[in-house]
Amino acid sequence: MRKVIAAINMTLDGICDHSAGIPDEDLHKHYAGLLDNARVILYGRTTYVLMQFWQTLLQNPSGQKSMDDFALAIDKIPKIVFSKTLKSTEWDSAKLSTNEIEEEVLELKQQPGKDILVGSRSLIIQLMNLNLIDEFQICIHPMIEGKGLPLFDKIKDRKIFRLLKTKIFDSGAIVLYYEPAQEQTTNR
Repeated sequence: MRKVIAAINMTLDGICDHSAGIPDEDLHKHYAGLLDNARVILYGRTTYVLMQFWQTLLQNPSGQKSMDDFALAIDKIPKIVFSKTLKSTEWDSAKLSTNEIEEEVLELKQQPGKDILVGSRSLIIQLMNLNLIDEFQICIHPMIEGKGLPLFDKIKDRKIFRLLKTKIFDSGAIVLYYEPAQEQTTNR
């Protein structure tokens, strides 16, 4: 069975914003490798629209190898977008989901192949509340944003995790790899 991996960036103060953080060569390489080792990535509308930036680098490469390689990796991976307002994706490797998130993910998990990535805060929250996330890869950037949306908001029940490993970048960013612990507390 395929794993659902929630992979996302956040700041020390828990803010999740794709425009916050310290992107550098190591981080771009890390995420390009993550994309290369996955079968599909799931996005909500807001994050998907932000990620469309990478299409511009396909037509006009930046000249920075790690950014251009990430643009190729994000272009290549199939994307499923959950949106009630988008009419089309305008990206050949993306499609709009016609299913609810739970139905789509349960169907994807049953298929053979590489893992399923989730790269949107809203989807991570929904899937966490449905107990459908098998692993978290949270990249914490060494900065305080001071404003924005917290990553873990509107969580229904207490969740307990087990640390699997860490990865530290020269920038001071650190990726924490967690899996849900078997024992979950559902009442607070």
